[in-house]
Amino acid sequence: MLTQDAGAPPVDSSAIAAPAGGTPGAPAMNDDAASDYIMTEPHQTAMPDDASVQQEVTIPAGTPADDLLTLKQQALQQLSPLVGHLDQTPEEKFRTTMMLIQASDDQSLLKDAYAAAQQIADEKTKAQALLDVVNEINYFTQQHEAAA
Repeated sequence: MLTQDAGAPPVDSSAIAAPAGGTPGAPAMNDDAASDYIMTEPHQTAMPDDASVQQEVTIPAGTPADDLLTLKQQALQQLSPLVGHLDQTPEEKFRTTMMLIQASDDQSLLKDAYAAAQQIADEKTKAQALLDVVNEINYFTQQHEAAA
């Protein structure tokens, strides 16, 4: 969650460029590559341990960003039980499940993502999906180890 420290300069979200496809931080893709895109990075990119690099940004309650985060959480809670009703290919189901995992930090959905990956017919796409599941498991186990 984004937070802004009272002594820190304001965060300028307009400085984050969104590549084709509209998601800041996502790789730019042409139309052909976009249809085959599956997450290749683990859930979160690890930051260096240097405390001067890591900085929590606080956003005061009641701001538009806070409202959007609340709306996002409500939508995720409502979407999760309805995903099974979507008419999706195995690849789409996998991508949707991975999006839910990453957006909500809900590791209980990893079994669903693995099951969806198992249903993917294309061997190359299936291999990438399985790698993504492993990366997500690594993310959650590293978070668990760091908390212990």
